Amino acid sequence: MRSVLTFIMAGGKGERLHPLTRDRAKPAVPFGGIYRIIDFTLSNCINSGLRRIFVLIQYKSFSLQKHILAGWDVVSTQLGEFIDVIPAQQRLGEDWYKGTADAIYQNIYAINDHNPELVLILAGDHLYKMNYQKMIEKHLEMGADISVACIKMPKEEAINFGVIEVDPDGLICGFQEKPSVPKTIPQEPDTIYASMGIYLFNKKTLVAELERDSHDVKSEHDFGKNILPRMVADRKKVYAYNFGQQSNYWRDIGTRDAYYQANMDLIRPQPPLSLYDKGWPLRTHYSHYPPVLMRTVHEKGQKVLGLVVDSIISPGCIIEGGRVERSVLSPLVTIKRNASVKDSVIMEGSLIGEGAKIRNAIIDKQVIIPNGETIGYDLELDRTRFAVTTSGIVIVAKKTAIAELS
Repeated sequence: MRSVLTFIMAGGKGERLHPLTRDRAKPAVPFGGIYRIIDFTLSNCINSGLRRIFVLIQYKSFSLQKHILAGWDVVSTQLGEFIDVIPAQQRLGEDWYKGTADAIYQNIYAINDHNPELVLILAGDHLYKMNYQKMIEKHLEMGADISVACIKMPKEEAINFGVIEVDPDGLICGFQEKPSVPKTIPQEPDTIYASMGIYLFNKKTLVAELERDSHDVKSEHDFGKNILPRMVADRKKVYAYNFGQQSNYWRDIGTRDAYYQANMDLIRPQPPLSLYDKGWPLRTHYSHYPPVLMRTVHEKGQKVLGLVVDSIISPGCIIEGGRVERSVLSPLVTIKRNASVKDSVIMEGSLIGEGAKIRNAIIDKQVIIPNGETIGYDLELDRTRFAVTTSGIVIVAKKTAIAELS
């Protein structure tokens, strides 16, 4: 697909994911044991045959840039393929990226240099599997100026998304930004079309709209809020591509609870997003860790068995007489004797001490949980020490020093 140039938006602050985004951009947050969130969008691109990719970064981008450079050297520069990271450069003025449309406009030179027929714009913080070629084929078939990927959602979720109104021919005739009273799908009064933040433009149309938007002093320079509603008002061919033709699973990892639930989705009996689909491989930067070790330890002459139930255990983990249930462990996690981890996400290099009890928690990298510590069992106490989400998930920030119990 050499006629397509892809941009991945990976510069957001991710404030609602704090403290997981205290030291990293949202697309760089670890997920599913060995992955980062951005790996899903990048894998979609490679599996779809799209190999001319710019990743636009801005805030706290060091770990994201390091991850891409180390783990995504999978394309051939000799064939004109690339995955290039572009930081905000104030190339067209003194402003950093002011919105999604402005981020592309500040890199309009890259579009003109490569002169593609189509430009695909993606978010780097969503979880889903999508063959973008199918969207491209439909876009060309419809003769659209722009295609916007959308997915069906319960209307109660409208307050969290941009809502698309579609006519019988599949053309978008209206937009609502996070409405409390949304336009529902005809004949489906309890369902909306939510925008997935995936935009496929004809190159000439995109350049013209970006130039126009750049001169609008009242614009927020955002595709969903400004560019697309203006194009609809001008009766441009703005087509809705129904992602439901491929899958019904798409998650915007915008909040801490959404992040936690997406991890828990992976260990359901029938996970809606499989990490084990050989026909659609997920790639990442992979370090050379040793195999998982599960060890029986002895206590007062009795054997204490390491036990894992319904969990994802990454390479390099050591489970020494501890119990792990319905949890996701990243590499190099150690679970000590009589420790219990339930319904939790434990990130790389963390240690759960002897007899410690962890439940409904996210433990970020390189945290040492002292012997006998409890997290997730007394939320009032936990709120005085850690972040706690609205649904009661406790988050322990990266490298947090937790005092030993007296």
